[in-house]
Amino acid sequence: MTRLKDKVAVITGAASGIGQATALRFAEEGAKVVVADLDRTGGEKTVAMIDEARGVSIYVHADVSKEEDAKRISEEALSAWGQIDILVNDAAVSIRKGFNATREDWNVSLQVNVVGTALCTKYAAEEMTKKGSGAVVNVSSISALVGQPNFFVYSATKAAVLQMTRNMALDLAPFHIRVNAICPGPTRTPDTLVAIRTSGLSEEQWFARVQANTLLSRIAEPREIANAILFLASDEASYVTGVYLVADGGWTAK
Repeated sequence: MTRLKDKVAVITGAASGIGQATALRFAEEGAKVVVADLDRTGGEKTVAMIDEARGVSIYVHADVSKEEDAKRISEEALSAWGQIDILVNDAAVSIRKGFNATREDWNVSLQVNVVGTALCTKYAAEEMTKKGSGAVVNVSSISALVGQPNFFVYSATKAAVLQMTRNMALDLAPFHIRVNAICPGPTRTPDTLVAIRTSGLSEEQWFARVQANTLLSRIAEPREIANAILFLASDEASYVTGVYLVADGGWTAK
């Protein structure tokens, strides 16, 4: 399939999990993919996986919370292929704390999840504006929509991403650039495994508790979330902007 043929897609946080699955999915659909991540080993692995599948990609080592890195991601895309058509802001840190969070916890979470999303969009949108088209997908979370105990540091940043999505969509609409968000539910990613290890529960107990909150009685695979991101990034969503798509197995419907 070639839904993204001749498109250049920048994906941050593409070294693992949802970001990696999205990079692979986009490459399958014909996109040239910029794999941006602070994790060099994981990022290069994603590129190798795309190469093995006969896709096209490059790796950019970047910390999205640093403006020079956010700018360089777009510069590397332009240097390689001369355009940017799609940006997926997936890079994030998951600090699962509430009142026990330190000022540093807040600083890191805000700088990566909120400021990093804003900076990467700023520089990608500059190029999209010149060509008068583009699509941005911000990865939020159902944590922006529901209350969770001892969890509001992460939740607050993901709620901020939703509001930025609405504002960005408004600001960029005159240039025919669409901006939407995806709110994944529990997904089988490396970050999820870290959460299990720090929860005090066995994997079996953790999965049973989480699955009980969904209508589909299971957690998502990264590729399932990537498919939803693909829709929002593709021309199939040409009349969709300023909204969030919830992919949570029915968690928020209960």
